[in-house]
This record gives sequence, C-alpha cells and structure tokens, in this order.
Amino acid sequence: MFGCMILHKKIGILGGLSPESTVTYYEYITREYAKRYGSHNYPEIIIYSVSLQEFIEWQYQERWDLIADKMIKVFRALEKAGADFGLITANTLHIVFDKVQGKISIPLINIIEATAEAIKKEEIKTIGLLGTIFTMSKDFYKAGLEARGISTLVPDRKDQEFVNRVIYEELIRGLVKPESKKGYVSVVKKLKEKGAEGIVLGCTEIPLLIKEKDCGVRLYDTTIIHAEKALNYATS
Repeated sequence: MFGCMILHKKIGILGGLSPESTVTYYEYITREYAKRYGSHNYPEIIIYSVSLQEFIEWQYQERWDLIADKMIKVFRALEKAGADFGLITANTLHIVFDKVQGKISIPLINIIEATAEAIKKEEIKTIGLLGTIFTMSKDFYKAGLEARGISTLVPDRKDQEFVNRVIYEELIRGLVKPESKKGYVSVVKKLKEKGAEGIVLGCTEIPLLIKEKDCGVRLYDTTIIHAEKALNYATS
C-alpha cells in the first residue's frame, strides 16, 4: 500500500464546459490510475472552471477571437499554477486549438488527434460525427479526421439542430430525457445507413445520453479517449 512516490506531470484542465464533462475527466483520470497501478498516486490536477455562459454567447456570436483570448489567459494561469500540459474539455473549442497553442508555453493534448488515433487502431475508414452545431457544420473536426485518412459523415441540418438543442438545453445541465435519447438513436441509425462504421461522440456531454448498447454500433467517447491520453502522457 505504501511505497515510493513517483512524480507525474501535472495536468491543467480548462473546465466548466460543462460541469458534467469536467467531472468525468477528473473521475476517469483518478480512478483509472488507481485501477492500473493499485495506488492513489495519480497525477496532480489543476482545474480552472470558467463561466460557461460567456462561452455559449461568444460561440453564437461567432466571436472565436474572444474565446481564444480567454483560453490563452486560462492556460497561462494554469501554467503559473504549475501545470505541465493542458486539456480543453470541449470538442467545439478545438476550433481555435492552434491559435491558443501558439500563444502558450505548455503543450495541449488535442482531442481530435486522440480520437483519430483511436479510430485508426480499429481500421475504421468512415465515421459519423455528432456534436454541437459548430462541430458538425464547420470543417475543423472533419478536416482533422480526414487528414488522418478518416472520412466523416454528419447529420442533415434538421438533425444537427436537434442534436445541438439537446446538448445546450439539456445535457450541459445534466438532464437526460428518454425522448432525447430516442431521437439521438434515430440520428445514429441514419448515419449508419449512410455508411458510418462508427460514431464519434464529438461533444463531451453526449455519452451521458447514449451508449453502444443503445445504438448497435461502435461509439467513440471523446471524453474518455481524451482523458486516457492525458493520463498516459502524465505518467509517461
């Protein structure tokens, strides 16, 4: 039970985007460490929880410049607090990943790259993508996957609006409704019919709503994939 303390890299988390996903990152990293190594010497984690409301407003105003500026300030603060590397706990905000990374000193682990690595391991060529309206309709996520040889399918506009509404009106508040789950399963079915061999849950709250057993297809939980890569990096 007792032994030499091993020093791991300190993890800096931009959290609060939403509280539900931030909790999942924290729980996964700490509990998975204990499961793997049989001790509680998990990496130190520093969480900077921001105001979600201003990020939501900036997204709908297309003020990605303000989002990037805020994120740069957060990660500089996390670095001063001792973080060795950082995580953005939201898929959508990776739209400004390169800009933020270019303005800070500590490395950030990219959720799109981590997800692409997981998909490539299973030799899947065509993926369906669920997420916010910004993640599904803009090119940054699809381009990130396609650069690694993965074709991406997204729902039609009506389904995109439904998926987005559930995220912002329900999931970020921790609400899980049976009718929304049924609707998501229907969207996944349509993507499968278009040729998707798996589905990327490209919003860190979507795993609260649907599981593989609900959909009958491989689901890529980007929250767990991202958190696992962070744990591996911290302990390497």
